[in-house]
Amino acid sequence: MKSGVIDTNILLYAANRDCREHTRARKFIENALRSAGLAYLSEGICYEFLRVSTHPNVFPSPLGGPQALAWVRTLLDASNFFLLSSGPNHWQAIASLLETLHAPSGNLFFDIRTATLMQEHGIRTIYTADTDFLQFQDLEVINPLSRA
Repeated sequence: MKSGVIDTNILLYAANRDCREHTRARKFIENALRSAGLAYLSEGICYEFLRVSTHPNVFPSPLGGPQALAWVRTLLDASNFFLLSSGPNHWQAIASLLETLHAPSGNLFFDIRTATLMQEHGIRTIYTADTDFLQFQDLEVINPLSRA
C-alpha cells in the first residue's frame, strides 16, 4: 500500500461482518497495518466511523461505543497510522478548494474537509469507495475494494 488516507467507508466495511465488502475491506486494513506505507485518518473520519458503526438504524449489527472506539484505537496505535489535524491556514485552504468545485453543498463538506486536510499535509492518495472524491482534481482516488 502506498501512503494515503483511508476513508470512513473502508473502515465501516472492514468492521461490518454483514456486508459483502467486508472480506476485501478487512484484508485491506490488515495489509495497511503491516505495510511500510503511511496511513492517515482524520478526526472527522474517526468520529464518522464511531457515529455510523454504533447506530442501529444504519449499521446492521451495531458496535457498542467502547468496542467502536477500541477499533479506531487499534489503528491509531499502529506505528504507521497518523491522525491529520488542521493547520493555521485550514480555512484559507478550504476557500481555495471550494473555488475548484461546482456548487459544493451538504454532505460533500465532509469530503471537502478531508480533501483540505490532505492538501495541507501534502497527501494525494485516498483509499475510498466514495466516488464523490473524484471531484477533487488533485487527488488520486483508489478503491481498494474494486476487483480490478
